[in-house]
Amino acid sequence: MSASEIERTLVRLVHEIIEKNDGAADLGLVGIRRRGVFLAQRIGKMIERIEKIPVPVGSLDITAYRDDLSPLDKPVVQKGDIGFPITGKKIVLVDDILYTGRTTRAAMDALFRHGRPKQVQLCVLIDRGHRELPIEAGYVGRKVQTTHQERIELLLREVDETEKVLLVEKEN
Repeated sequence: MSASEIERTLVRLVHEIIEKNDGAADLGLVGIRRRGVFLAQRIGKMIERIEKIPVPVGSLDITAYRDDLSPLDKPVVQKGDIGFPITGKKIVLVDDILYTGRTTRAAMDALFRHGRPKQVQLCVLIDRGHRELPIEAGYVGRKVQTTHQERIELLLREVDETEKVLLVEKEN
């Protein structure tokens, strides 16, 4: 997506979020590290410009909650700071891409460690399809179906990246 396409898409998503939540009262945005954080910050600023009230924005590191790491993996957990109480709030989890649903599942596990929100919604810039879990985003910028060949290539890249991480950790 070009910069102007992303901007138009975010404007549409912001209006959908405001409409479905009857404004921004009791709303909080939580970006999933890494790229979801930047999107959440942009969306938060846009909502504030429209609604004239600040919307709290936080970040969430889900590394420790992933189910695709082996017991031998020693993940490096980055600082994720929600920075506001989530209990009783409508929380919009924000991420760049929704694919298998495993990142979202991990994010929900991590989120509930911080409190009990009134409602959890999911906003993604791109939905790639091929879910492994029954997870759907309420706000989708664009649907881009991954072909079978692309899925195989992505899985091979994931295996390659995991091996690289394990090799680096063994050296350290």
